[in-house]
Amino acid sequence: MTWQPLCRLDALEDGGSQGFPAPPGSFIGLFAVRQAGTVYAYLNSCPHIGVPLDWLPNRFLSTDGRRIICAMHGAEFTIAEGKCIAGPCLGDHLQPVPVRIEGDMVLVQDDALR
Repeated sequence: MTWQPLCRLDALEDGGSQGFPAPPGSFIGLFAVRQAGTVYAYLNSCPHIGVPLDWLPNRFLSTDGRRIICAMHGAEFTIAEGKCIAGPCLGDHLQPVPVRIEGDMVLVQDDALR
C-alpha cells in the first residue's frame, strides 16, 4: 500500500471542501472535506448514477456545511461516513478514499484511486 500527496493541510480550510481531478488512468476525481480538524475523502461520484457531486468547483457541501450534497439530484450525505440520508440513493454510501496526515500534507492511499 502506497500513499501519495493530495494537498497541503492548510489548503483545505476547516469547514470547507475541495475537488481534485482524476489521476492518470482514472475517469473519476475525488474530493476532500475538512471538518473539526479531520479530513475525509471520497470519489467524486454519486452512487445513484455516477455523476460528479460538485455544483460549482470545490462546492460539495450544503449551505450550513453539515452535509455533502449531490448537485444533480440533491441527495444528502453525511460527511464522516458518506452515507446518503436523503434523496434517490437513500442508504447508499459514497466511496471513501483512505486519508492520512503527515506533517502539513494530506496523503491518500493510491490503491483507492484505481
